[in-house]
Amino acid sequence: MTETHITNAQVDQILARQRAMAQELSGQLARERFVQLSKEYAELSPVAEVAGALAKARKEAGDLEEMIADKSADKEMRALAEDELAALRERIPGLEHDLQIMLLPKDAADERGVVIEVRAGTGGEEASLFAGDLFRMYSRYAETKRWKVNVLSASESDLGGYKEIVAEIEGKGVYARLKYEAGTHRVQRVPETEASGRIHTSAATVAVLPEAEEVDIEVNEKDLKVDVYRSSGAGGQHVNTTDSAVRITHLPTGIVVACQDERSQHKNRATAMKILRAKLYEAERERLINERAAARKGQVGSGDRSERIRTYNFPQGRITDHRINLTLYKLEAVMAGDLDELIDALTTADQAERLAALGEAAA
Repeated sequence: MTETHITNAQVDQILARQRAMAQELSGQLARERFVQLSKEYAELSPVAEVAGALAKARKEAGDLEEMIADKSADKEMRALAEDELAALRERIPGLEHDLQIMLLPKDAADERGVVIEVRAGTGGEEASLFAGDLFRMYSRYAETKRWKVNVLSASESDLGGYKEIVAEIEGKGVYARLKYEAGTHRVQRVPETEASGRIHTSAATVAVLPEAEEVDIEVNEKDLKVDVYRSSGAGGQHVNTTDSAVRITHLPTGIVVACQDERSQHKNRATAMKILRAKLYEAERERLINERAAARKGQVGSGDRSERIRTYNFPQGRITDHRINLTLYKLEAVMAGDLDELIDALTTADQAERLAALGEAAA
C-alpha cells in the first residue's frame, strides 16, 4: 500500500496552530468566537498530541543517530543508543500512520444523526420478518451507544415484521458508525412458516441518510405537491376516518415521501418534511461526490444499495460482510446489537482505501 509521508513541516504547522489557538483563547473574545475556537481547539488537541509525540520521537532518533555516528563516544553508550534507536524506529511508523488517519478529510455529516430506512426485499413474509430483525438489531446497537431512536413511519406485515420502517436515530457520531450499513442484506435461514425445514434466502435493504438541518437544504414550497388522504391499515377508527395522511412530492427531483402514522395531519406533514430533507441532503451529497470523482467503484461505504453487502447465515451462526471478506461466527451477538467489530473493520478498510488513494495521488 502506498502512503503519504508526514513531513516535519506538517507536524510543525499542527503544533504552531495549536499554540496560536491557545494564545487566542487566553485573551478576551466575543462569545461566538470563543465557542467556535474552543470547539476547534478540542478537535485539534488529539491530533496535536500525536504530532507532538511524533516530533519528539523523530528528534530523539536524530540525536541518537548523531551519538552512534560519533566514533569518540563511549562504546557502551553507543550500544545503548542503538537499542533505543531500534525501538524508536519501530514506534515512529505507528505514530505516522495514526497521524495520517487523523488528517484524512472528514465527512461533514459524520457527527450527525440519521434517518434509517429498512425495507423488505425479495422473500415475501420472511423478508418482512428479517427487516424487523435488522431494525431491532440497529435499535439495540443504538441503546449501547445511548442514542435515541424515534420511529417516523412503519408498515407492519401480517406476522409482525415490517414491509418498511423509517426511524431517526439521534446522537453524536451516528452517521459515522452506521453509514456502512447502507445496502442489501441477505438472510439464509429456515422460516417459522416452513414445515419441511428447508433453508430459504430472502433480503432486505437498508438506507442510511444523514439528518439534514434547515440550513442545509432550502425547500421551496412552490416545488412541493402535497396530497392528504385517509390513512389505511392499523390505527383505529379515528385514523381511518380523517384525512390525516400526507404525501409530499418534490417536483424537481420526483422524490415522494408519505406518512400516515400520526393522527394529526400537521404532525404527519412535519415528519414527511424531515424525511424529505434527509433524502434531498443525501442526493446533493451524492451529486457533489460524483462531480468531484471521489466515489470509486467498490469503495467501502459507497452506499450502493443495488449490491449485496452482507449475508446472515442462521444455520451456521455465520455473518459475512462481502465488501471486506470478513466472516464472524457470532451471529446471535450481532443480531443482539453487537455491531462494533463489524463497523470497526469497515471503518479501517475505508481509511486504508483513502490513504492508498492519497498516496497514489502524491506519487
